[in-house]
Amino acid sequence: MPSARHILIVNSRSVHQPVFVVGAPHSGAELIGRALKAAPGFHVTIGQPSVLRTVYAFARRPSMYQGRTQAAATVIRDAFAQGWQVTASSCLECTRECRAAAGLAADSVGPCVDLRGLETFGDASPDLIYCAEALTYAFPDARIVQVIRDGRNVVASMLADPVVMSWYRPSFVNVDTEFPNPFFGIETAEDRDLWPRLSPAARCALRWRWSVRLAARLHHDLPSGQLKTIRYEHLLSKPEDALADLSRFAGTTVPSAEIRNEARTARSRARGRRGPAYEASLNAEDITEIEKVAGEEVRRLGYTL
Repeated sequence: MPSARHILIVNSRSVHQPVFVVGAPHSGAELIGRALKAAPGFHVTIGQPSVLRTVYAFARRPSMYQGRTQAAATVIRDAFAQGWQVTASSCLECTRECRAAAGLAADSVGPCVDLRGLETFGDASPDLIYCAEALTYAFPDARIVQVIRDGRNVVASMLADPVVMSWYRPSFVNVDTEFPNPFFGIETAEDRDLWPRLSPAARCALRWRWSVRLAARLHHDLPSGQLKTIRYEHLLSKPEDALADLSRFAGTTVPSAEIRNEARTARSRARGRRGPAYEASLNAEDITEIEKVAGEEVRRLGYTL
């Protein structure tokens, strides 16, 4: 059942059709978020503390809001109402990534956006995908940009990210107490039984697999006008086409500088390399485990095993 319409006022502006960018870790969601942040009339936040606290609470413990969707929606709206405030003091809590995306120095003072002309709010915080259900309930008119990428490249990038891998420390893993567990990709009793024996690559593949399944549910549940799926590889190989689609969906002109830089970097890395990018950092055993855990999703998204 969709949430009742709720009027949220932030910075004396009504929040209407906010844009959220979701995807598995290192799928390219943050790249899209940085590009949207530079778009005229947009205030896109990335990793605001008030938002992250709520996102991780719901992502890691969905039992907190199951059967209490209206209360959860209120908590999420309150978190974004705080995160979207544009004041000198509120922006002191902005993450380095968020300020860098706005072209500001990490030690600079002041807001990252001008209130004049501000029309649209959005967010591209890490791991939004894992609480997408509660998010769309809280903002029933939200526009969702979901980014997909070959799971093997995603896992290769996850393994190289100490922040992502820190979630696998025993003190954070709650697969025994929270079931099913979207954040760690545990959906069945078989998944839970396998977990202790899985390699880091396979565990990352489980997280990616669940994000793909969540993306499929969003595609099924949301009207086409509310959801835009962008393939990371298409974004880098044909940035102009992808940005034109994104601009039409978001209702603004998305600057191309961020995407063009990423595309140039990707092309530079690909020169002289044979085979897919993930083969440079994953060994054969890792690739086999990833494809065993998430091969069905890899194929369904059109990637070749």
